[in-house]
Amino acid sequence: MRKVLLVALRDYSATVRTKGFIVGLLLAPVLLGGGILAVRLLEGHVDTTDRQIAVVDRSGVVAPALLEAAKRRNESEIYEQETQKKVGPAYLLEVVTPDEGEAQQQRLQLSERVREGELSAFVEIGKEVVHPGDDAPEARITYRSENPVFDEARRWIAQAVNDRIRSLRLAEAQLEPETVARLTRWMPVEGLALVSTGEAGEAERTSELQAIGIPYALLMLMFVFIMAAAAPLTQSVLEEKMQRIAEVLLGSVRPSELMMGKLLGAVGVSLTTVSVYLVGGILAARYLNVSQSIPYHVLPWFAAYGIAALFMFGAMFIAVGSACNDLKEAQSLMMPLWLFLVVPMFLWLPVIKEPTAGLATWASLFPPFTPMLMVIRLASPVTIPAWQPWVGLAGVALATVLSVWVAGRIFRVGILLQGKPPKLHEILRWVARG
Repeated sequence: MRKVLLVALRDYSATVRTKGFIVGLLLAPVLLGGGILAVRLLEGHVDTTDRQIAVVDRSGVVAPALLEAAKRRNESEIYEQETQKKVGPAYLLEVVTPDEGEAQQQRLQLSERVREGELSAFVEIGKEVVHPGDDAPEARITYRSENPVFDEARRWIAQAVNDRIRSLRLAEAQLEPETVARLTRWMPVEGLALVSTGEAGEAERTSELQAIGIPYALLMLMFVFIMAAAAPLTQSVLEEKMQRIAEVLLGSVRPSELMMGKLLGAVGVSLTTVSVYLVGGILAARYLNVSQSIPYHVLPWFAAYGIAALFMFGAMFIAVGSACNDLKEAQSLMMPLWLFLVVPMFLWLPVIKEPTAGLATWASLFPPFTPMLMVIRLASPVTIPAWQPWVGLAGVALATVLSVWVAGRIFRVGILLQGKPPKLHEILRWVARG
């Protein structure tokens, strides 16, 4: 055991003392936080260049209201009240007389004006927008620009046009807009947690942060927990094998001791990395006053699943590194392992939506997927059966023992093998015969 701990301490020190580890440890949250900060800082930075928009109103009743709405917006909505600083573009509308005989030619001419920069966009309003009939093209409202998907002017046009159409329909029905607004007032349905026995007062409101944000953060943290040390084990073993360092080490320790030492070192590296991120996340949550959303009861499960998963995947990566002679050979054997790590990233959203459904239950009980999927199920607001986390942990533990045993038999043969890469049936023979 002493030799195992010495190997573990050697690998742990060799990793955490490098500048790359320290830079990577600090850079990841900085990049993530910097990206969020950049989005917040750039939210108010918009292009204030005036937008010239042509309006082709085939209905004959919408364009005047659009002009009036644009005038009100340009006078009051694009300037700060206190400083009168311009914070948005003015929409300058140009009403174009429809050419009913050459509609397509008119669209082409307006499109050319947009390409030349004379116009920012143009809008076509169909004849029957107020009372849409069976002729769908005559009831269409189209907005054409070089980038209509992300064009804020399109959203403003849609709102202004629909306000006008609604007012016309209400006027024809002799209804007051205020009366209709009062009668059709939308009542939201609030999402609340279940009431506990003897609970006083109103139940806690559930939020997207609790339902999606926290489980997704734990999923990514588990992914980092595994990848921070398990994946580099392949390259570490390969380097020691290619440089004949492993032969020197095996003069002092047995293959099983060397492999277990490397696994323990990897666990230490991952625990260091995740501890820093976890503590930083909790402190950030407290600073933002959302610490009540953190599921502290899940953290022990997270640690148990994470350590078991690290031993399981770490043993697999060590086996791959010991069986190969260079990184190119290792990459082909690592593909199935990568699939076991990536598939839960594709399943997380269906699992979060329905944590007790069949897909979520059985996928989370499949040992390679259990560490990631069971953790996000436990972190969701839905209560899952109490036996499932224990069964999942037992399955992961059995899979871990099997993986370490198989990897140990491969490692003791492959670590000293040089030359021709082994075939799959040869690796299976190593497992069977040791």
